Amino acid sequence: MATHFVGNSSRRGPDFITEELVVVLSGTTAFEFKPLFEIIYEKLCERKKASGGEEMLRLRAYEKLQSLVSQGMVEKTITKAGKHYKGLASLASFLPVVPVIPVVTT
Repeated sequence: MATHFVGNSSRRGPDFITEELVVVLSGTTAFEFKPLFEIIYEKLCERKKASGGEEMLRLRAYEKLQSLVSQGMVEKTITKAGKHYKGLASLASFLPVVPVIPVVTT
């Protein structure tokens, strides 16, 4: 008798794309998707976390951006010039936490 796995995997690693999106959109600047993606792609390449090809990464980044918009953490403004995305105050809950290591002097 075969056993079937039901449910989501809990062994997922950190989501580097969402992390970079949050860091970039936490500023005061509104971005169109293309310049936003170029910044994120550059940062992921620096961290050596850009895998799967640029086009696949672009699709994943756009999907994650739309998820943040639907959750109300990013504001999407549509004008004749294009769509602009800007982080809202609720986006701060997604900011990565950097652990503080106390310095011990002897």
